[in-house]
Formats: sequence, structure tokens, C-alpha cells
Amino acid sequence: MPPSASADLVLPRYGAGALSDVVPSALAALGVEGEHDLLGLPPSDRYVVMLVDGLGWHLLHRHAEDAPFLNGEGRIRRSLTVGVPSTTSTSLASLGTGLAPGRHGIVGYTMAVPGTDRLLNTLRWDTTVEPLVWQPHQTAFERGVQAGVAVTTVSRKAFRGSGITVAGLRGGEFVPADSAGQATAGTVEASRRGDRSLVYLYEGDLDWTGHRAGVNAPAWRHQLSAVDHFAARLRASLPADVVLLITGDHGMVDVPKEHRVDVDSAPELRAGVRMVGGDPRLRYLYTDEGAAADVLATWRERLGDAALVLGRDEAIAAGWFGEVEDRVRPRIGDVVIAALDEMAVECRREFPMEPLLVGWHGSLTAEEMLVPLLVAD
Repeated sequence: MPPSASADLVLPRYGAGALSDVVPSALAALGVEGEHDLLGLPPSDRYVVMLVDGLGWHLLHRHAEDAPFLNGEGRIRRSLTVGVPSTTSTSLASLGTGLAPGRHGIVGYTMAVPGTDRLLNTLRWDTTVEPLVWQPHQTAFERGVQAGVAVTTVSRKAFRGSGITVAGLRGGEFVPADSAGQATAGTVEASRRGDRSLVYLYEGDLDWTGHRAGVNAPAWRHQLSAVDHFAARLRASLPADVVLLITGDHGMVDVPKEHRVDVDSAPELRAGVRMVGGDPRLRYLYTDEGAAADVLATWRERLGDAALVLGRDEAIAAGWFGEVEDRVRPRIGDVVIAALDEMAVECRREFPMEPLLVGWHGSLTAEEMLVPLLVAD
């Protein structure tokens, strides 16, 4: 492991200030026995956890003038790390289960289905893959329901019953909401359910804008302002006894086209590579039998200091995924490439949309790994 590269990484703080600690801490603040408030949340009978896709710690501070509510005095409590990879499906599963990726097993946007030559796209999901088998652990939401908490997910209608929802976010009721008005009304109503309530609310437009326009574009700043207005309106509409938590699932960086490497750009880069998964910022290479060492050496030489290139066992030993269960290990690439600079490893043949996008995430840089924890009570 090159010392200069490893020094630039932000390692996940599983169990000590990670996104996976949010819902267990909220359950503890709700008085659920057996849960631990690792984040020091205020006691309350009603919690709303709003996750803004793409809301990075550094981006929020850099554009504070566009988000006066989110940056309000005393509102930002601390930074959290997300898990590895710093990508939406992994983070959503960590939030919903309270587990590190090595246990819940959603270890990337795309990853190998062990024993096959297929990748599982975790946002679209393959109907031949059973979500309850892929992720068998009880979720934190299910624990809340068992303890008598009225748990509700408020998210887009298309996500009801989806693979990632069933695998990582199951438990309680699902309220579809495809507009800001629906999301606000649904969250307010759900927050009043039962003697104790926990509502999870998903907002995805900031990430969508960042991918397509980039986080340095005016469109992204306008979208951040829209998120800020939405959060302020939501807080004003919620009952006074509700604690509103706001966090993100990852940050984002813009990647110039001249800093991108295509897996198929040179024969030696594809040699010994059976499948390509993960994200362009955290790429998984699944190798032919016996080819892992050669693939590792080739990619280390090609990328140099622009990325950290590790074998699977090295990445696991470094703590990137937390404790890794045996069933999860083969889902991780034989070779793992974590981008450090403004670069990405694309696979244009399998993923033709990748060259069209500007903003990316997935690696272990501070821009991607750190998200805010805001408390509006």
C-alpha cells in the first residue's frame, strides 16, 4: 500500500460516528431497549430522519450561502463517515440496517453475483436475486417496529417493493411521494402515528443534478437551495415535539474527461479481467482464475499515485467494509481501485452512461466519505 496514497484516505468510523449509527441512535433516543445512542441525540418520542442523496459535508460548508437553514446556528452537530463504497445503495443499506457493508452485503452499486458471470445492479435489481437472501439480517426499522415504534418510509413510488428497499430498508409502512408537497404531507402525517414514531424520508434530486451537471455547476447550487427551502418548510410543518435529523449518503467530486481511464482503452488493462463492477470512483475488477496478482500489478503501474489499488484481502484487512461475512467476500472485486485524485476508471462497453456523467462518488476521499449530521429540534 503506497504510504502517500493511504494518507489521503478517510476511513469509515463504523460504530463510532458512521451513517450506520444514525437509526440505532435515533431508536435509543426514542427509548428502545437494547439500542445505543452513539451520536448523543436528544430524547424524544418522535424522530424524522431525512437523507439527502449527495449532501456531502464539504459541499454543504462550501456553499453555506445557498443553504442558510441547513447551516443555521447550532444545527450542524458533526460529520459522519459513510461506508465503503461511498455510494447510494451501500449507504441506504447501512442506514436501514445499522450494519457495515461487510455484514449487510450491499457492497457497491454493481457487484458480482457469486458463482455466476453476472453483476447485480443494486438500484435496478435482478428479479432472480432474492433481496431477503442477499441481505438476511434484521433491519433497524424492523427492530423499531418490534419495539412498538410506528416506523414509516416516505420515498418515491417507484421504490416501493424494490430490491434495495426490501433488502436494506424493510420494516414499517411505505408512503409514496413523488413531489415535495407529497413528501412534506406524508412525513408530517406519519410523524403523528402512534405513541412513538420514526419516519425515514429520502430526497434524491441533489444527487441527480450533481451526476449530470457536476457539483461545480450553477444547477447544483440552485438544487441545494431548493433542498434547503424544502427542509425549512418541513421543519416548520412538523409538530413541535418531532426531532428532525438531516444527513447524506455521500459527497461528490467532478471528474474531468481527460482524467478518466477506460478499462478497454488498452489490451493490457483488460487482460485477466473477467468482469468490471462497482463505481468509476471505486472500481471492482473480477479476475480470471490465477490472474489477480498480474491484474493488480498492471493497474498499480498504470494509475500510480492517482489511485489506491488493492487486492480484496488487503481492502478487507484495511477495514474498508467493516467485518466481512464469508457470503459477502466474493461480491467484492479481486482487485479494488479507489480513486484519490480527480480521476475515474470507466468501463464504457458495459456502462455506456458513465462518460456522460460529470459528478461521481464511491471512493474514500474526504469529499466523498464525509456527510453532515444536522439536528433540527
